[in-house]
Amino acid sequence: MTDSSNHSRWVAAYRQMMERVKHRLQELEQAEKAAFPQLSASIEHAAEKAVELGELTREEARLIGSYLQRDWEDAGQYLTVTGRDLGAWLRFDLELLEDRLLEFLQRGVDQSRLDLLAFETPPVDAESEQYRCGEITGPGTLQCEECGAWVAFHAPAAIGPCTVCGSQRFLRIADEP
Repeated sequence: MTDSSNHSRWVAAYRQMMERVKHRLQELEQAEKAAFPQLSASIEHAAEKAVELGELTREEARLIGSYLQRDWEDAGQYLTVTGRDLGAWLRFDLELLEDRLLEFLQRGVDQSRLDLLAFETPPVDAESEQYRCGEITGPGTLQCEECGAWVAFHAPAAIGPCTVCGSQRFLRIADEP
């Protein structure tokens, strides 16, 4: 299978897993359980479902799950540290997003932010915050580590090389506090 067809499958899988996590978090919310401590379990559940249904191999599901977890933790860390809103983290006009996706991210990240405060998680090291070419990312803006060029993602997508310098490493950027 080509990288392009894998990326297309993986973007669809990212979206599907996000929906499954959303569904699972809604169930947890109804039971008045905290979302963040259950985030890893919810992502694992969504990944297992993708494997069960034959959508992904176990390895692919773990990989996509790690991308989803990274994005949720990155958003939660940003909201916890800065106290700013999700729009600042995404760093583009929120009207460009589908309302459903925005509502989902906002609700999930807000719950995670409260739980993050309770656990007082230490800042994530720079290496783990790095986004690489070929990975899947959710909505937001990334910046090339080499030349500083920005690339905005309005929906889950595969990260390509920098269109300016060809670099394959990026960092998520957000509005300054």
